Amino acid sequence: MTAWTTHGDGIEKISPRQLPIPTPGPGEVLVKIAALSLNYRDLLVVGGLGGWKPAHPVVPVSDAVGTVVGVGEGTNRFAVGDRVSAIFLPKWQSGPLTRETYVTPTGGPANRGMLAEYVTIDQDEAVSAPRSLDDEHAATLPVAALTAWHAVVRRGRIQRGQTVLIHGTGGVSLFALQFTLALGAIPIITSSSDDKIRKLHALGSLKTINYRKTPDVASEVLRLTGGEGVDHVIETIGGENLNHSLRAVKIGGAIAFIGLIAGLAALINTYEFVSKNVTIHGVETGSREMYEEMGAFIDQHSIRPLVDSTYTAEKIHEALKHLEAGQHFGKIVITMPQSPLPGW
Repeated sequence: MTAWTTHGDGIEKISPRQLPIPTPGPGEVLVKIAALSLNYRDLLVVGGLGGWKPAHPVVPVSDAVGTVVGVGEGTNRFAVGDRVSAIFLPKWQSGPLTRETYVTPTGGPANRGMLAEYVTIDQDEAVSAPRSLDDEHAATLPVAALTAWHAVVRRGRIQRGQTVLIHGTGGVSLFALQFTLALGAIPIITSSSDDKIRKLHALGSLKTINYRKTPDVASEVLRLTGGEGVDHVIETIGGENLNHSLRAVKIGGAIAFIGLIAGLAALINTYEFVSKNVTIHGVETGSREMYEEMGAFIDQHSIRPLVDSTYTAEKIHEALKHLEAGQHFGKIVITMPQSPLPGW
């Protein structure tokens, strides 16, 4: 089989390798990968930024879906023919995130990723793909969608009629928008592009802010909400953007903090925490249990993830450069060749 590896030395250095098809061990499933999708985190691993640099060559990319083509001894959660994904944090099955479960995330730098024709997955870290989605759309869920689900549903408990500020149009933001609309809440979403704003309005009833034309996002949010502010903020940018969120949220509101795009440290008006009596939650992807809830919700509400573009695996370098450019709207998907198992 072909697998692609990185040592964290840049997009151009990702290279295909010919390896034996792995054999599933006890409690494992052998999955023939059909499609993958890219996340900002994949750029950190491939680029070898800080703690994301692999110590040795590793197969990158966290998000994928495929079909079970073999099972190891004692496997009872899945059978040949089932469609599955691997969750991002393999040990986080249910309950709160702990020191013991916050280990070996899928996709490097320590644990292997999904950018290979075949991958073995422990049955406990595998989860069924939503029945209503084809492979290309199901491949978009493990990181961005689950993070949005955790923020909107598990942490935020967003209700019909509540107002939600969503920053940007990245993967997490667009899933948060789709979940918010399905729940009957009222989203306000920001973008720097009028073209993206037009696409946003095609998704449903929402309010938008072009932050290039209206840099004082918080003041505009207050205007749109009659001076009250929003009930919830999905903070996907991070850094000093948190100041906009603190000003935009209503007294007693909540902020789900996810982003690191704007940096890992910033000068923040911390007194806003007090004067707004605000709750801020850090959000890290989610558990297998959350994924199963999300999958059922997607099926129930016929939610179709937004896909920007699709590349074949041989064009992984082009796909990552497209992600790096930051002009995409929706997920960037990779498809794998449909070659059969040798001898099958």
